[in-house]
Amino acid sequence: MTNPLLEKFHTTHETAPFNEITEQDFVPAFKKLIDESLAEIEEIVSNSNKPNFENIIETLAFSGEQLDRVSNIFFNLNSAETNDEIQKIAQEISPLLTEYSSKISQNEKLFSKIKEVYKQKNEELNGEQKMLLEETYKGFVRSGADLNEEDKKKLEKINIELSSKTLKFGENVLASTNQYFKHIWNVAELEGIPASILEQYAKEAKDRDFDGYVITLQYPSYIPAMTYAQNRELRKELFLANGKKSFDKGEFDNQDLIKDILKLKQQKAKLLGYKSYADYVLEERMAKSPEKVLAFLDELLTKAKPYAEKEIEELKNLAEKDGINDLQSYDHSFYAEKLRKEKYDLNDEELKPYFQLENVQAAVFNLAEKLFGLTFKEVTDVQKYNPEVKTYEVLENGEFKAILYADYFPRKGKRAGAWMTSYRSQYQKNGKNIRPHISVVCNFSKPSSETPSLLTFNEVTTLFHEFGHAIHGILANTIYPNLSGTSVKWDFVELPSQFLENFCYEPEFLKTFAKHYKTGEVLSDEKIEKISQSKNFMEGYQTMRQLGFGKLDMAYHKTLEPIEDVKAFEDLQTKETQLYAISRETAMSPSFSHIFQGGYSAGYYSYKWAEVLDADAFQYFKENGLFNKEIAARYKILLSSGGTKDPMELYKNFRGSEPKVESLLKRAFG
Repeated sequence: MTNPLLEKFHTTHETAPFNEITEQDFVPAFKKLIDESLAEIEEIVSNSNKPNFENIIETLAFSGEQLDRVSNIFFNLNSAETNDEIQKIAQEISPLLTEYSSKISQNEKLFSKIKEVYKQKNEELNGEQKMLLEETYKGFVRSGADLNEEDKKKLEKINIELSSKTLKFGENVLASTNQYFKHIWNVAELEGIPASILEQYAKEAKDRDFDGYVITLQYPSYIPAMTYAQNRELRKELFLANGKKSFDKGEFDNQDLIKDILKLKQQKAKLLGYKSYADYVLEERMAKSPEKVLAFLDELLTKAKPYAEKEIEELKNLAEKDGINDLQSYDHSFYAEKLRKEKYDLNDEELKPYFQLENVQAAVFNLAEKLFGLTFKEVTDVQKYNPEVKTYEVLENGEFKAILYADYFPRKGKRAGAWMTSYRSQYQKNGKNIRPHISVVCNFSKPSSETPSLLTFNEVTTLFHEFGHAIHGILANTIYPNLSGTSVKWDFVELPSQFLENFCYEPEFLKTFAKHYKTGEVLSDEKIEKISQSKNFMEGYQTMRQLGFGKLDMAYHKTLEPIEDVKAFEDLQTKETQLYAISRETAMSPSFSHIFQGGYSAGYYSYKWAEVLDADAFQYFKENGLFNKEIAARYKILLSSGGTKDPMELYKNFRGSEPKVESLLKRAFG
């Protein structure tokens, strides 16, 4: 029986053949494709012709095509549809892939040829080709190609260990999240929680063969309890459980893994000639250095802290009316929601009926059409990895542009949060433009027998955010896959996502889709105005929270000394951003997957960095007309260019000037 992962995909638009793949196909496929890809590298190396851009750099960029596709399929499944067997396979193949990467990056003959091409004048190359050459050469140097043999072996060992440990970190967080649940028999303990959420809790209990209600640490379950439960002791218990994820000295504790991961990263940086891992990472970012990042974060901290402290005082005053004189972190969401209701007469449960998932998705589709000329057509002949996933053909002027997978609901084998990913990158080869396969993954409340999936306003902005990333991938129009779509500098990658969120606060646009799921009634002008006004509600607090994460991330990756105590280090580094008493029982680092499993190591600051970009870009639209065709066309060029140009050059070509921090401060604090 043939392995479907080793064949050309004879599916609609060559999409992933999920119906034909079994878990047992992955390991043999990876092993065979790694061998085939290494054979391609050997062919490049043994080419007797004089090394030039075409026979070395370009050929290398297109090598390992099927291996890349299978890797995308597998690791996307490991995030959205995992199980014990897939996690076991991940532990087996991750070291193989790391070893494969090392065999390429440490191939002396290959690097010698790349170096030879790099030293040529290359005046005949266009901008994208020059960028590919520069990125290829730097990539090899940064991967240790210039190291001696002994150090190369050390680096390979470090990379294999890092691959395994970061994967284990994520598995522990998922297991720790799934391990906890709160079973409640008496509905009186859930006073204040809306009926639709109680229905969700009752379904969770039923799914576990329990009577009553079950709350889990999955966000669609946890957040409503923290926001609406009048039962303070329940909020405290849930808060502590969430804060103890992988921080309980139990089977899934991540504290030792954090120390190991940081030690390995620092060893890697030192081996490659960098002072710290942060210096190593930031060399390839718009920000360039840890010092510039910290100065940026400190500037925002100075401006935001007075606003944040004023916000917390308002919450304390509100809590005192309930006899609470020691407002704690676990009270924040509850009293913030109360204050928001008081100030703007808005709460999520009142707004949710106006944000049916299907309507919000239609709005984001319409926005993409208005700005970029994209249309979306649901199709049923694209294979799915789960029946809940919906699939769409994306068209531009009637021509096929991309495939979009939409996966919106939580499942046991799906990690928390929301993200955009791809199953195939866009690139051009042999005169054909290979179009991308993009996926948007979220964790929204599932529809019930009585009610469709209704989103909180925060979830509305989340969908727009991830769709911004998706558009970046969909519009990709480059030659080389490694410069395509979201393959841009890390502190530039959040511009398209955060830019799109801005539209959620525009009254005229909101009216086009904020309609009651039962009556079709449009959300009132008064409430829409209040949504617009509430955009900066608790902005000081949220800014401090993000700055705390950013400063902690930078401290972990800038420090040269081993971390002795994870909790003590975290408390020290986030002290000036904390607005509540620090709990001795909780720590966020052991579940900080962004920096210890994902790609945000020494990069968490990029969310705020990108906010400066998106505030500046959206201000440009607002000044010249929200749907200004000329500006939208220039922005479309920025998105479709991927990583073919320096991001600041792309931004200035679009905007006419560099982004200004003042744009963000004006939007956030007036």
